[in-house]
Amino acid sequence: MSSILRHAIFRPSTFTFRQRLCINASKTYLPFASLIFTQTYAVKAGKGPKSTANLVPGSQQPITDPAAQEEYKKTESKMAVAVDWFRKECASIETRASGRVTPALLSSVRVQFPKEDQLFKLEEISTVGVRNGSELIITVFEEESLKHVERALYDAKLPNITPQKMDNRALRIPVPKPTVEARNVLFTAAQRQGEDTRVQIRKHHQASLKKGKYEKRSVEVEEFQKLTDRFVAEVDKIVTGLKKAIGTK
Repeated sequence: MSSILRHAIFRPSTFTFRQRLCINASKTYLPFASLIFTQTYAVKAGKGPKSTANLVPGSQQPITDPAAQEEYKKTESKMAVAVDWFRKECASIETRASGRVTPALLSSVRVQFPKEDQLFKLEEISTVGVRNGSELIITVFEEESLKHVERALYDAKLPNITPQKMDNRALRIPVPKPTVEARNVLFTAAQRQGEDTRVQIRKHHQASLKKGKYEKRSVEVEEFQKLTDRFVAEVDKIVTGLKKAIGTK
């Protein structure tokens, strides 16, 4: 029996006028036996099974608690700061590994002065220039700053960065072309920094869960885990990109 005819006999109201005309025009007749044993199931409006198409799984529901939302934003911000710092460090490492001599090679150096609580960037207390495309020249604004800048350069432990005093206000830093071994050392340092960043991200994660005291299988726990996974994946992506950029194995 065709499906159209079967529904037309038992549920004629479900078909349009045009469909009923087509059925009548077919001149098809059904055996009496098939009428006896054919079963139909009617579902009253509003009484049938509800569709689950619009239901959102618990793991996909957004955080609705205001306090949890605020904590989520704070944690996300802290993780983003950690990843941004690591991205800048890798950009500096890529510059050094490429052999390009730019002031950015010293961007991570911070200078500490006696009786000062804050650390200073080199550009805040000196000028950094490039000479002959192979060496950096640091000229401090004040003579007494030179020894502190020199100490900061050594404390930074940058590969192949050894300052040489030119006069009472200037330092010269020859920058050799990086060898394969030097690039590997730089990438290893980046990997360590990447792991430190991941640890920092996970610490922010644990601190947020401890503060919120959420249930183990709650939406909040799942959303915070997704947040952590997203930033850890971003760190992995940065490391992979750096490895490809500097050509290490």
